[in-house]
Amino acid sequence: MGIRRANIKDWKAISDLLGQLDYLYTETFIKDNIERLITHPDEELLVYEDNERVIAFISMHYIPQLALLGDFARISYFAVDKTIRGKGIGNEIEEFCTELAKKRNCDRLEVHCHSRRIDAHRF
Repeated sequence: MGIRRANIKDWKAISDLLGQLDYLYTETFIKDNIERLITHPDEELLVYEDNERVIAFISMHYIPQLALLGDFARISYFAVDKTIRGKGIGNEIEEFCTELAKKRNCDRLEVHCHSRRIDAHRF
């Protein structure tokens, strides 16, 4: 149980979690996108696994800055399975990513989130 780097075998679980965020039909291209992201030096694609089942994932990008001392880390996709939300998994992932970002000289963590995601804004 815990957080690990995503791999191509996680495509179905990630696609299903994206479906819970209303990103439908990703199964036609998700493998290519995962492959691209897991090999990119400024990307973290992580999953949370429980009993060999992926129940959450996060996609975070490191954005080097020219005019600022510290860099940015941006969370662009973050989902915990709707059947287990509220159990602290999101907080655990966020804390893990905050530490990764600090190690990469990031002093800001941005979250890209649509205004309709009221529960995500409360988080």
